[in-house]
Amino acid sequence: MESITKIFKIGRGPSSSHTMGPEKAAREFMAAIPNAHSYKVELFGSLAATGKGHLTDTAILTILPQERTTFEWHPDIFLPEHPNGMIFHAYNANGETLMERKTFSIGGGDISDNGKRQNEEKIYPHQTMDDILNYIGNRRLWEYVAEVENEDALWDYLNTVWKQMQREIRDGLEHESTLPGVLHLPRKASTTYSKLRSYNEAFQKRYLTSIYALAAAEENAAGQTIVTAPTCGSCGVLPAVLYTYYADYEKSDKKILHALATAGLIGNLIKHNASISGAEVGCQGEIGSACSMASGAICQLMGGSSYQVEYAAEIGLEHHLGLTCDPVCGLVQVPCIERNGFAAMRAIDAGTYALLSDGKHLISFDKVVKVMKVTGHDLPSLYKETSTGGLAI
Repeated sequence: MESITKIFKIGRGPSSSHTMGPEKAAREFMAAIPNAHSYKVELFGSLAATGKGHLTDTAILTILPQERTTFEWHPDIFLPEHPNGMIFHAYNANGETLMERKTFSIGGGDISDNGKRQNEEKIYPHQTMDDILNYIGNRRLWEYVAEVENEDALWDYLNTVWKQMQREIRDGLEHESTLPGVLHLPRKASTTYSKLRSYNEAFQKRYLTSIYALAAAEENAAGQTIVTAPTCGSCGVLPAVLYTYYADYEKSDKKILHALATAGLIGNLIKHNASISGAEVGCQGEIGSACSMASGAICQLMGGSSYQVEYAAEIGLEHHLGLTCDPVCGLVQVPCIERNGFAAMRAIDAGTYALLSDGKHLISFDKVVKVMKVTGHDLPSLYKETSTGGLAI
């Protein structure tokens, strides 16, 4: 597995696979041939089906020259390597091809020319949670991360990530505008936050987490800067849970960074052994993974052992198995934003449930990750970010 810093990417929403990945691909193509007379971008499968709603073309045109770039959309053509395919073309003044590149946005803002994760800088000696737990004994999972990673660089980067997570929640609680797109969906976080402040403290604590998640998810939907955790579409879950603990229970940045390291390890294991791409395995790979990461993080923050953290992460993923990715009009808004809110609350419940246990349970985290991968591959394509099934109908 590669560094957990690859799980937490800071960039612009609304989709790590549909905006961050294509933008990265465009940047690499432009760097390779910056002086072409014109460019063409072909988008295939899920990228084409929901690309306009996800601002894929807008992201690419921040890199390629807008007046000299055309697009072709092929929503019914799925390239065999991966559902998120794209081909970049560069031409001279006579319309002759100077260069072509086929590549794929494979989730989490990553791209690959063969649709598979490759050329990772593999720094982790263990590839499963069971192997890690056997290795660390009574130590914490974050201590294992610190042992493997460049520790100084790790904490500096996670501190930057934590600051951005706080910023996106606070900005989201302030903004009251309508979100971009054909749904003309009004933001809810700010007004709901104001209403909740009139209720008693116990009621506030129960629902503030979901509002924090809405705030971050709405910032993502508006195309603002967020942190993938592990994706743009699921960016509100982990920050909301961490912000709840930080703001309402214990203001300890150090503990938050330790929890981020543990959450990153959980996300890394899911990414390495299954997928975090909604186009590949459905929303279980995005919201399910985010809930798993947040469940483990909050369990650790509340004093859970590494075995209880593993149990919490298992619960968070298990109970999102089979979750479809069916965004209405291809926008990362309905049902995506509310899913962040409810997954954040579920993460706290999962962490608490695991904390009250002895950490022993029948189905391991590793087994659930394998099941998620198989389930995702068994889902028809209309339930994997194409907006042709489920709620999108």
